[in-house]
Amino acid sequence: MTTFDRYEYWPEPYTAEVDQVDLVNMGQYNVQEAKTKLSELLHMVERGDEVIIARGGRPVAKLVKLERPLKRTLGFLGPLDVPAEAFEPMTGEEKDLWEQPLT
Repeated sequence: MTTFDRYEYWPEPYTAEVDQVDLVNMGQYNVQEAKTKLSELLHMVERGDEVIIARGGRPVAKLVKLERPLKRTLGFLGPLDVPAEAFEPMTGEEKDLWEQPLT
């Protein structure tokens, strides 16, 4: 098995349904060109453009801008009714069961 056998390529010729707006906002660069222009490509992605990286003219990867995750607020489960005995110390028997090794 050669290195290239591991990669699955689309059948020739490569076709995809692309919207006209996508064509304007998307550029395709071969690996060598992408390596030399990486900083410029990252600036394009930061502006919202999508960049396709190709190997031998065949698309392999797409660079897209990462969106920051939404900030979570604590307490999303709401108030929980925790019984008061949950905060009491363990009995000797409960402690012995807790400290037993898992089998």
